[in-house]
Amino acid sequence: MFRKILIGFAVITALMCWKVWSDTMSDPVVERLLVTSSDLPSNAKPVTIALVADIHMAGPDMPPERVERIVAQTNALGADIIAVAGDLVSEKRAGTRTYSPRDVIAPLGKLSAPSGVVLVPGNHDHWYGWPELASELEKFPHITVLQNGAAQLGPLAMGGMDDDFTQNDDLAATLAAMKGLSGPRVMLTHTPDLFPQMPSDIVLMMAGHTHCGQLRYPWGGSPVKMSKYGEKFACGVVKEQAKTLVTSAGLGTSVLPLRFLTHPELWLIEIRPAS
Repeated sequence: MFRKILIGFAVITALMCWKVWSDTMSDPVVERLLVTSSDLPSNAKPVTIALVADIHMAGPDMPPERVERIVAQTNALGADIIAVAGDLVSEKRAGTRTYSPRDVIAPLGKLSAPSGVVLVPGNHDHWYGWPELASELEKFPHITVLQNGAAQLGPLAMGGMDDDFTQNDDLAATLAAMKGLSGPRVMLTHTPDLFPQMPSDIVLMMAGHTHCGQLRYPWGGSPVKMSKYGEKFACGVVKEQAKTLVTSAGLGTSVLPLRFLTHPELWLIEIRPAS
């Protein structure tokens, strides 16, 4: 009997290890969403955005080579715009290697989209050393870095907020920068907790930060809530009146280089005329 218990325990442990490895290291799943906006003319072509979040480059799970593969997968989606929602890097305690700013940014320089690539910082970027990362990003002028600012990307008015978790955000300044822009108003942030503050004319807000829990219980929920709203905005799509929030599970890991019952993901979001 005791031997059978040991064998059963060993089998369960092996299956758990396989599941953790698979969830952590699998290729990103592409999630898709359709959003409509009356700010696009009825005869306008749809606009697509590829959302990338929480790369967290660090050893052992997210070396530069893996980021390069994810960049290639993102480019292959053929989106009009690529939006990067922060946390490019990680300095997790259980990591085996911390990479240089040059190593972190170089693969991202290969991101390519006809209407532009836009990026906002995350909390780990600030903790790691945002000035050094920003200096490397300046080598790639096709990447627009927004820190409480805005840019016209194709037919979209894109706002980008600095990180709320480290109290670098400024919603008023971001909205003011968006005033002179045309088309559907879209907001890119790192954390989803700013969603209740968004005005009703922000048709879409995109965020990451939560990793959808990263480690989840089989019965639902996770031990760590990376949102002051708990599970409400922590994962996937939330719609409130005319506003839509997308919170990505992201790509890499934080604190521990492990995922369980969550998976790396990219989002492909299409905005169409309301008619």
